[in-house]
Amino acid sequence: MTESTAGSSGDDSATKKTAAKKTATKKTAAKKTAAKKTAAKKTPAKKTPAKKTPAKKAPAESGGGGGGRAIRLAEAAAAQLLALTGKQSEGIVGIEKDGDGWRVSVEVVELRRIPSTTDVLATYEVLVDQDGELVSYQRAGRFVRGSAGEQGR
Repeated sequence: MTESTAGSSGDDSATKKTAAKKTATKKTAAKKTAAKKTAAKKTPAKKTPAKKTPAKKAPAESGGGGGGRAIRLAEAAAAQLLALTGKQSEGIVGIEKDGDGWRVSVEVVELRRIPSTTDVLATYEVLVDQDGELVSYQRAGRFVRGSAGEQGR
């Protein structure tokens, strides 16, 4: 009899362990479901303000006075300078109306060095007409990228 009692008490403990595992699984599933519901509720609230915020226009586009046209002319001047010299522009550093056309100042890398703070840069003055067609260009000055002064500009 001792053997049968021992066997049945072993079965009872196994049954209790299985029941405990099922309860734990149900609790975990309930927590996950609650977390999903909470996450689902928070997501639309975050997206709503972003939709209501109006998109900001670039300063050149928002004002009148042809600012967008000046940008297009400056970009055309830099692109044509690249086509002629093969030198990549670092940026457009100036633009001004010059008679019937525009004078655009473009910085380019003349000589790459290591470290890059010792690169030799140049400023080119590019003249374009009202349609953005290149009229002339010339190098206005050279300088080392890491120099603190405005030498050669």
